[in-house]
Amino acid sequence: MSCTLHLLVARSDFCHGRCLLLLCRQSLLLRAFSSRPQISRSLRESYRLLQLPGEGGSSPAQVKEAYLRLAKLYHPDSGAATADAVLFARVEEAYRAVLAHQSQTKKRDGVKEAEDEESKGMAPQHRHYLSYEGVGSGTPSQRERQYRQFRVDRAAEQVLDYRQREHERAAAAEGALVERDMRQRSRKIKITQAVDRLVEDLIQESMARGDFRNLSGAGKPLSKFEHNPYADPMTHNLNRILIDNGYQPPWIVTQRDIRETTATFRSRLLEGRARLGDPMTPKEHSQWEQLCGSVGEELVKLNKMVDNFNLIVPMLNMQMVHFSLAREIDRAEKAAHQHRQDQEKEREKERERRKEEKKRTNAAPRLKDTKQGLMSWMQNLLR
Repeated sequence: MSCTLHLLVARSDFCHGRCLLLLCRQSLLLRAFSSRPQISRSLRESYRLLQLPGEGGSSPAQVKEAYLRLAKLYHPDSGAATADAVLFARVEEAYRAVLAHQSQTKKRDGVKEAEDEESKGMAPQHRHYLSYEGVGSGTPSQRERQYRQFRVDRAAEQVLDYRQREHERAAAAEGALVERDMRQRSRKIKITQAVDRLVEDLIQESMARGDFRNLSGAGKPLSKFEHNPYADPMTHNLNRILIDNGYQPPWIVTQRDIRETTATFRSRLLEGRARLGDPMTPKEHSQWEQLCGSVGEELVKLNKMVDNFNLIVPMLNMQMVHFSLAREIDRAEKAAHQHRQDQEKEREKERERRKEEKKRTNAAPRLKDTKQGLMSWMQNLLR
């Protein structure tokens, strides 16, 4: 009897403990639901408009992706058939409301994490993003635009400061170079003046000793250059001095080079064509084409020289035209043909001369025999 009573008491205690456990679990669940922030009807409408779950469990990346997807559909400038300015404005307002709700939730849930990060000397990324260095006021998008303009202005000021520093540095370097050049120029001028004074002193000493008295034309004005009434005397004398010392203007040197190059490749063409037969064989034809190709490369360089000459020549009537390979080949062929004709005439004259010499050589013994016979006849007659 006592055992049965003890069993009943133990069973009742077990049931009572189980009931207490269930009551505790329900109280914890109710506390959790009561601690979760209640979402307003307008915020649920914003989540619904963005096609997101209304419990607020979406990440910022998912919210941004949903906003971009709807913006492509309803933005007035998208060009889509579903473009609607009013609906896009509602989507944008819902996006801002959802972002503000998520930022508040993160601030409320991450107070401890923020305190830990601040203790470590670093701020959360979303705080840094929303801070904008304390610039601007209004909604986050307005503050973002103001902060962008602030960064642009700051960058422009930094660029201007950098350019100003670079200009100052360049001016300082240029001033140092100018000062060094002035010192070098003044030193050269001093040396030149010292040399001129030394030469003048030596000339005066030589004149005092009478070293120049034995020169022809002493005491008479110099008549080195003939007078030119159409030119400035100083310019005329300077030109004569340059000519006497072998100076030649660049266009004269270029003209001489053009003449020498022209004579060289024309002689090459003439000699090469003269060595080949008049009806050329295939082998001779290939040799002639190779020679013409090499001359063509020289003509390209020569035409560039002609262009340079035309740019620096002082008179228009002295300008030259380009050399043509076809004209030069035709000229070489005609010259080679004329050369062959002249050689043929020379050979014909040489044959005629040899015939005449042979005739004179054959006629000389006959005349000698005739003279001897006449002399013997006269001797016999006189006898």
